[in-house]
Amino acid sequence: MYVSMKDMLDKANDGFYAVMAINCFNLETARSVIRAAEEENAPIIINLYQDHLVEHCDSRLIAPLVKTLAERTAVKVALNFDHGQDVLLLKKAIDDGFSSVMVDASRFGLAGNIAMTKEIVDYAFPKGVSVEGEIGCIGSTEQAEFTDGSMYSDPEEAVAFARQTGVDALAISIGSSHGNYPPGMIPAFDFERLQYIKKQTKMPLVLHGGSGSGEANIVKAVKHGINKINVGCDFMNANLSAAKQYLQQEGELNYYELVSRVEKESREVVRHYIRLAGSNNKN
Repeated sequence: MYVSMKDMLDKANDGFYAVMAINCFNLETARSVIRAAEEENAPIIINLYQDHLVEHCDSRLIAPLVKTLAERTAVKVALNFDHGQDVLLLKKAIDDGFSSVMVDASRFGLAGNIAMTKEIVDYAFPKGVSVEGEIGCIGSTEQAEFTDGSMYSDPEEAVAFARQTGVDALAISIGSSHGNYPPGMIPAFDFERLQYIKKQTKMPLVLHGGSGSGEANIVKAVKHGINKINVGCDFMNANLSAAKQYLQQEGELNYYELVSRVEKESREVVRHYIRLAGSNNKN
């Protein structure tokens, strides 16, 4: 069932669980994520990162594929434009059939962030497309720019942003970073900040950079108000690890068989996160 994020995240907000949003970039990754959701009877969000749309699979190509997969299953599936930084690309994704978009405009300061996000809200809502906004910045481990205190979401700005934009969901920064953490590192989350923002906004909140954040952090974050969790690296790592394993075991494996086996193996990490988030059997 092809849906926007709004209804699924509102239900998650009321039910004290989170919906997983997994970064994909083609038919095979999207299909394996949806099959994992089917196995857990869970709603699911297919995330498409802006750079992947620009460099690999544009919105006009991927939207019909995901929509077709969604229409063939009983679980609720949303297609979300992740970290959209370009107004024209965001509007194109909406026109091409994405059911949801996430506006990444924190770099413009509070006023600029509100203005750009509100522009997309006004464009998306009449078309039945949900919108996620972001307040605060999230670092990138690949550039050794881990999220620090200065990047955390300001609670008062979060409240003002939510009220003035009318977004359906709000991504906040509480200590996670995008990318793969160094071995043995688990980030420290600011749960007091999370609780305060939740209390003041009472809306669905989003955790970006869920990969490698630690099971305890994930479970506690959901308990205190996170309703959408983005995971990219852990899913992509699972795909890569499975491919390496099969190629080492069976060097003569043909490409079709390799892709089929990788799809099957990568589903397990998605199922694990669905259970951590508490969205299994919540479709």
